[in-house]
Amino acid sequence: MKKLVASAIAMMMAVPAAFADTDVKFTLDWKFEAPSAPFFIAQDKGYFAEEGVNVTIDSGAGSRESIPRVATGAYDMGFGDINALIKLMDEQPDLKVKAVMMAYETPPFAVIGRKSQGISEDPKSLEGKTLGAPPPDAAFGQWPAFVEVAEIDTSGITIENVGFPVREPMLAQGQLDAIFGFSFSSVINLKAQGVPEEDITLIMMGEHGLDLYGNVVIANTDFAAENPEAVKGVIRALVRGYLDTIADPAASVTYVMKRNEVLDEAVETDRINMAVTGSIATDAVKESGFGDVDMARLGKSIEFLKTSMGISDTPPAPEDVFDPSYLPPLEERKVN
Repeated sequence: MKKLVASAIAMMMAVPAAFADTDVKFTLDWKFEAPSAPFFIAQDKGYFAEEGVNVTIDSGAGSRESIPRVATGAYDMGFGDINALIKLMDEQPDLKVKAVMMAYETPPFAVIGRKSQGISEDPKSLEGKTLGAPPPDAAFGQWPAFVEVAEIDTSGITIENVGFPVREPMLAQGQLDAIFGFSFSSVINLKAQGVPEEDITLIMMGEHGLDLYGNVVIANTDFAAENPEAVKGVIRALVRGYLDTIADPAASVTYVMKRNEVLDEAVETDRINMAVTGSIATDAVKESGFGDVDMARLGKSIEFLKTSMGISDTPPAPEDVFDPSYLPPLEERKVN
């Protein structure tokens, strides 16, 4: 009888623990493609579960659009462009969002064109051309600053507003000379559209003077204040997911493929390799670890945003934009 009672008490004590996980609603910046692999690795390998968080992951509609989702509390955490976040914080000082982990140390902001239509790696080759730009696109958001640092004459340039789904097809069909986009999205999509790789020109904004950061993990500040350990747990799990992706990009693709069966595995493998090399595991990340930012550099990047995004002369301070306190210790974020 004593054994039965003890067993019953043990079961009763175990019940709360079984239901103790904190639910976290997470929005990505875009649809399920290879760059979202670290999030699904953290989910499928049990990294979230080990941290006591039950994370549901939804697709997004652009790296700017995810920020209002988190700010309103519709989502607890998300993935979005830090530059768009700074712009919104400048407009709304009480915005309930803060960046808590850097993912794209070098943003994939690019103008992608075709050599056969006169676009070279020289940004000045864009002069007199027709460029396609989805209005919510984060790369297009940096056009005014890029024009300034690259000294581009825009008087003969035509900007056409185009939707995300038709951006690459229109360039492939010759209706546009170049488009704005993320390097690892648009280049790979163009190749999938049948454009020969040797005809594709990639103009990386960061290689022509526009030194910015890219996408970050963001958190609703009310949620973070009420659930600091949950936010730390999500970040620890995501760091592990990113390190796994960096270690074996090709293997990471399988975690996305089962959620989006229309994807082409070879295409997505190219995409994640490009993302890892160009934006995620950069030289700076290998030197100082994944996930953090240099506050001085972030401050300088905010100066660019005064031109590109029209932020005020009294913008948010770097430490108000990015909070590193949720990151795990450096030794857990080292990239080999």
